[in-house]
Amino acid sequence: MKAIICNEFAPLEQLEYADMPDPAAKGSDVVIKVEAAGVNYPDGLLVQGLYQMKPERPFVPGMEAAGVVESVGPDVKTLKVGDRVATICQLGGYAEKVVAEEGRVFPIGDMDGGDACALMVAYGTSHHALKQRADLKAGETLVVLGGAGATGVAAIQIGKIMGAKVIAVCSSDEKRAIALQAGADEAIGYENLKDQLKDMTGGKGVDVVYDVVGGEAFDACSRSMARNGRLLIIGFASGTIPKFPVNLALVKEYAVVGVFWGNFTRAEPEIYADNMKELIGWYQDGKVKPVVEGRYPLADAADVLKRVLGRGATGKLVLEP
Repeated sequence: MKAIICNEFAPLEQLEYADMPDPAAKGSDVVIKVEAAGVNYPDGLLVQGLYQMKPERPFVPGMEAAGVVESVGPDVKTLKVGDRVATICQLGGYAEKVVAEEGRVFPIGDMDGGDACALMVAYGTSHHALKQRADLKAGETLVVLGGAGATGVAAIQIGKIMGAKVIAVCSSDEKRAIALQAGADEAIGYENLKDQLKDMTGGKGVDVVYDVVGGEAFDACSRSMARNGRLLIIGFASGTIPKFPVNLALVKEYAVVGVFWGNFTRAEPEIYADNMKELIGWYQDGKVKPVVEGRYPLADAADVLKRVLGRGATGKLVLEP
């Protein structure tokens, strides 16, 4: 089969599109013929050795994939050949076939493969962040940084389902239009962010901030929190990991909360499974709708990752073998 192979941690240009052996289904494993593989910001960090996890090399990146079950191991009980499914595979998604453990594979019926990939990580991250980590309540104000990206769109839609007033923060008019279309009540730029948030909340401050950006945007939000607020740390797309003056949390009485979705899926698999069932149900009911901006050949993985790392993507990007 063809796959994208990372032989050593290196710049994206050194990713190799090459042949490798087909995976085999053993034990409770399932082999999936991939229709779509989702592209995520951490994938680009991972292959350069810049992510928290550093797998043995060589490896195939890609943490989510959707397709058709091609074979099942002897211990598989809930899936069969021909089922359309999606999986969180941690590694291996950027390939024509991927192997995944049965417990991390979810039936998707006739759902679009790109939409299914978006639900896995982008919506999975936002859902966990707002539900388990923030305990977002109806009537609260939610600020979403990076509001036009895949996780940002997901956070906007999920925030509205949970009853929040959602303010999206985006870097251009085009991106703000995408955030508004996704359901944001307001969409603003990053300029004078602290003052804008103060005015928009009547001086009260923000209840929950969903931060995938870091850098100066984090600094502004850290000074814009309401009492009992929750500042969610998702990632650092700006490239700058901020330093936090902890006296702000003391004086304003708010919490800074880390969100590491991958760790959550491993530590609390039953809650993770319930989250995915809820997300798939929301999709089927039309309550959430991923924005899939582009679909690209698998061989173009390096170029697509450059766009994602450069914050040039709006919505979800997928690779199609």
